[in-house]
Amino acid sequence: MDFSNSTVRALQNGDYSDQVLKEALLLKDGEEQELFELARIRRKECFPDDRAQSRSVIEISNICRQRCRYCSIGGKDQKVNYTLSARQMELLMDYLCNKGRKVILLQSGENPSQAFISDVVHAISTTKEKHQDLRIILCMGDLTTDDYKRLYDAGATDYILKFEASNEELFKYCKPNDDLERRMGCIHDLVDIGYRVGSGNIVGLPRQTMDDLVSDLKLVHELPLAMNSTTIFIPAENSEFENEPAGDGRLTLNMMAIMRIMNPHRLMPTTSSLEKMIPDGQYLGLMAGANTVTMHDGTPEELQEYFPIYSTHRVRPQIDHFRDILKRAAMTADIMNI
Repeated sequence: MDFSNSTVRALQNGDYSDQVLKEALLLKDGEEQELFELARIRRKECFPDDRAQSRSVIEISNICRQRCRYCSIGGKDQKVNYTLSARQMELLMDYLCNKGRKVILLQSGENPSQAFISDVVHAISTTKEKHQDLRIILCMGDLTTDDYKRLYDAGATDYILKFEASNEELFKYCKPNDDLERRMGCIHDLVDIGYRVGSGNIVGLPRQTMDDLVSDLKLVHELPLAMNSTTIFIPAENSEFENEPAGDGRLTLNMMAIMRIMNPHRLMPTTSSLEKMIPDGQYLGLMAGANTVTMHDGTPEELQEYFPIYSTHRVRPQIDHFRDILKRAAMTADIMNI
């Protein structure tokens, strides 16, 4: 297909130079529509059946040793700390499997407790014995190589560990208790163990520049990932950044489209943060090249308010929402009952 926009044509021809990437990020006033169209073409080349992966998430613990300045978890006003037991995790995964779910994401704060790790290992192992075709994704932060191996040997196959910012100074500013080199080491450890790994960035962090975003795109492209993602910055209540301006939705969608163009074979989610910040945001994410949806139907209702991440008033999309946006995007899900 011939595109009228010279920047989109350059991307189509594999020109991922800094200047082209920056120009693509800044497309607006309708010019970004060709960018989104190229992203959908790239997705179709690698996912010709137009199916999106559907995940159900269980937020298994809100205990976190990090104090990321953009995140509400562990904030000054967090009133309740919780950790699900191995039995609770197992029962929730059984519940979701019996509803036909094939992919479950276990998400937690960065909780290095060995008792907690052992409970997750036990829950995964027991569940996989009963549901052998279940794919289990983990998002549990920086852990030790031995921890990652134990979880993998128990039956987890995928791991999400976002680097958030490729600029080391920006990373340290936003995540003062973490270290970018260590996080990158964790990503490579996960790949070496055999996980399908996902990573990505946040768009709109305080002090972030366009050059930083270009660097993020290049790092995502260079890493041996099976999944990549980008999230719009939301000034979370009770976080240190609660009074900072929110990220730019248009820029976030452009970032998604460029990620798809540069990495057509990877899974990429359309996140709930998009839905919170942009009218019809998750549908627009699909139109910008995403092919993963996450249903918030696993965390017990009485605990949901205690896992706020970007807001105490999170958007928690349910199955009817995804039926609608997938139909409008001319896509289907990888399970029959969505």
